[in-house]
Amino acid sequence: MHFLVTGGAGFIGSNMTDRLLSLGHKVTVYDGFITGHREYLKEASKNPAFNLIEARLEDEDVLGEAMKGVDFVFHFAANADVRRGLEHPLKDLEQNTINTARVLEAMRKNGVKRIGFSSTGSVYGEAEVIPTPEDAPFPVQTSLYAASKVAGEGLIQAYCEGYDFQGYIFRFVSILGERYPHGHVYDFYKKLKEDPTSLYILGDGHQKKSYLYVGDCLDAILTVIDSCTDKVNIFNLGTDEYCEVNDSVGWITKRMGVTPTLSYSGGSRGWIGDNPFIYLDTEKVRALGWKPKYTIEQAVIKTVEYIMENEWLIE
Repeated sequence: MHFLVTGGAGFIGSNMTDRLLSLGHKVTVYDGFITGHREYLKEASKNPAFNLIEARLEDEDVLGEAMKGVDFVFHFAANADVRRGLEHPLKDLEQNTINTARVLEAMRKNGVKRIGFSSTGSVYGEAEVIPTPEDAPFPVQTSLYAASKVAGEGLIQAYCEGYDFQGYIFRFVSILGERYPHGHVYDFYKKLKEDPTSLYILGDGHQKKSYLYVGDCLDAILTVIDSCTDKVNIFNLGTDEYCEVNDSVGWITKRMGVTPTLSYSGGSRGWIGDNPFIYLDTEKVRALGWKPKYTIEQAVIKTVEYIMENEWLIE
């Protein structure tokens, strides 16, 4: 098959690119290198089945040309800065929602019918049902990022209904692992490199979070697209456990060999839109035979070790 991966120079996109190439597929990466890294495509670029198109999704003519001959689109390109969303309120709309519409239109004009979309468990807001299943009632949205992803999901579902597309919507917990470029492990590591004696933590440290190793995430995605043929396929992706922020801090500091004094901003949320308890019900994807190979602790440690070996990321 010929896959097009938007955001293919990013964290999940580049890992998916390598996986697809290893399975013998042809892959076109479409990336404007706003947050993507060329280093992530170093191995892929050696493969004759790999093609890179350096352009932004706003370049609609280029995007349309990129769609020619494509069988399946993985749309990973997005602004993922949840925490600072209120500082640039139009960015999520423009980069997540409107660009998703651009991808769908380019697909429609070129007869491409299948799309995999990276949504988020944040669409459930502060869910009343824990663990949260795919059919949980949607609450009031608490972040602009999640709101933009809900809109993207809606657009995909409408194209599936109106233009006979086949959509795969994946609601992730936070993903960890190799090429991880931002988030709590990255932030804590960077702070501890600057000052290993102290660590300031947003919230009270008791926020409950679930995480998933990137390799397990890819396994789940490919299991779903190989197994499911419905018009719209919505799946939670996560582990069957969660941890507190304090647990993660303990794993990170132990692996780094530091014993900082911890201080907290206080409150149950680190910032506006920070969900104090994220734990998704993954029975639906597990029924397909998938299960994660790594625990949250193992995923955190693997992420720390990757950053230790690639400190250019924090420099």
